Amino acid sequence: MNNYFAKVKDYLMDLEYDISYENEEDGVIVVESESNGIKNLVLGVADPLLIIEQFIFEIHNPSQDIYKQLMIKSRDIIHGAFVLDETGSKVIFRNTHELENLDLNEIEATFNSLALLLGEYSNELIELSEN
Repeated sequence: MNNYFAKVKDYLMDLEYDISYENEEDGVIVVESESNGIKNLVLGVADPLLIIEQFIFEIHNPSQDIYKQLMIKSRDIIHGAFVLDETGSKVIFRNTHELENLDLNEIEATFNSLALLLGEYSNELIELSEN
C-alpha cells in the first residue's frame, strides 16, 4: 500500500469520516460526514500533494455578480477556497496539502473549514445556486 495513501486513510479513520469509495491505484478516496454536511468529498493522493475537493453547486446562469460574490466569499474561507471546474460552471471547494509534512491537524482544519462554510453560508450558497 502506498505510504501516503495509507497515511491519509488512517487520518480519515481517526477523524471518523465514512469512506464510501477508495482506489489506491488512482489515489482516490471519497468520504462523507453526515454530521458536518459533507457528502462525496474527494481526496486525491497525488504525490507530492493531497488534493481535497467538494462539489458545492452548479452555476446555471453565469454572471459577473455571481463570480464576484464567490470571490468575496472565498476570502472568508479559513482553509481552502472556491474554484471552478474547467467548464466554469461547477463551483468546488478545494484545498491542497504537501503530503511529505501532512499531519492530522491539517486535514481536520480543512474539513472543519468546509463544515463551517457549509453551515454559515448555506443560505447564500443556495441562493447563488438558484440564480
